[in-house]
Amino acid sequence: MSRRVFLALAAMGAAGCSTGGTGLPPLRLATGLSGGPYEILGDRFAAELRRDGFTVEVFKTAASVQNLTMLADGRADVGFSLADSADDAVRVRHQPVAALARMYMNYVHLVVRTDSDISAAKHLTRRKVSIGAEGSGTAVTAVRVLDAAGVRDHVVFRLGLDVSIRALDEGGIDAFFWSGGVPTPALASLSGIRIVPLEPLVPVLRRTYGPVYEHAAIPAGVYGGAKPVPTVGTPSYLVCRQALSDDIAYTVTETLFSARDRLQAPSAPGGRLDKRYAIGTGVVPLHPGAARYYRSVYG
Repeated sequence: MSRRVFLALAAMGAAGCSTGGTGLPPLRLATGLSGGPYEILGDRFAAELRRDGFTVEVFKTAASVQNLTMLADGRADVGFSLADSADDAVRVRHQPVAALARMYMNYVHLVVRTDSDISAAKHLTRRKVSIGAEGSGTAVTAVRVLDAAGVRDHVVFRLGLDVSIRALDEGGIDAFFWSGGVPTPALASLSGIRIVPLEPLVPVLRRTYGPVYEHAAIPAGVYGGAKPVPTVGTPSYLVCRQALSDDIAYTVTETLFSARDRLQAPSAPGGRLDKRYAIGTGVVPLHPGAARYYRSVYG
């Protein structure tokens, strides 16, 4: 058992908090869809938490919106979320969630077949579009992008990443949205796809929803593209239920940074899990335990 887990356990015992049968605090971690970065990163993070002595139950979910709901109603303790979904949870729905860290930049992918005549989001009018799985952060972002582009009369499908890929290949849809790190493994293995630029919509999104949206570019060479693809970026947060013990929040945050080389977060701004980048969580408040960790780092 690591020293930081021992101290967290001692603090929990002094506060009268219950622990699992092993004597260690059980954690319920909500991750994401099969093939997406939240699932992969979540499995690695769970392994690091177990290495530190926690018992961890991992929930594979539709990602951001479902994760936030599970935190708010007490079914999960820690999870991943896109910044725009987390912002909406706190500012609009007033859900009792807090942030442990801003982790890395996600890139909004609008994926079409190489031979498609779709070259801008506005061309999705009267097309068949998958906006992402029900309960996903991708779906939240996609709806906003479509609205910002003035798209109307499109046919909406709510499909996860793997199903979207199959539907595009089989001609069941014309395009699909995905928000994730670069490269997303499930997309990097494909041929015959192209990413549509979305960056001109960033100012429109920022005027409506604020700085949770940023200018970003998928690098040249990723997914076979010869040039960078300018798009919309929004960060990923590690979030938790507001009532999580301060000492456990501190310890989970410390584990995140002590294990950052082994976690191999996506190659993106923040992907090296920089502590100064991590504290910028907008309207989503840092959990007091996480804030205490950052103060211990900065002095």
